[in-house]
Amino acid sequence: MNRRVARDFLMLIALVLGVGAALQVWRGASADRLGEQVAAAAGPGDVHMLAATDCPYCAQARDWFVQQHVAFTECLIDRDPACAARFNATLAPGTPVLLVRGRTIVGFSPQAVADALAAPRPQ
Repeated sequence: MNRRVARDFLMLIALVLGVGAALQVWRGASADRLGEQVAAAAGPGDVHMLAATDCPYCAQARDWFVQQHVAFTECLIDRDPACAARFNATLAPGTPVLLVRGRTIVGFSPQAVADALAAPRPQ
């Protein structure tokens, strides 16, 4: 009976690992599709990031935009007084702040960027 229990346990582990691997592949493909969608929708000037040099979330956003070939601009609040003033005007608690076609997104969320780009342009 011990061999059967051990075999069943190993089969269960293999099943869990297989499902986990399949989910990772699906998430990766889904993220790539979202990146393609954002890259296709974002034109020059549509996405602007207010960032800080020591902000890991800003680096994550920057890397994602570059990897997905999304057109964006960026300014650093700790190096550019005009950028700092623009950041302060948003009253955001931290960086990054994404300005997407007139909408303010606090923090980095590829889905929020996609949603803002898909929304009707503000008048």
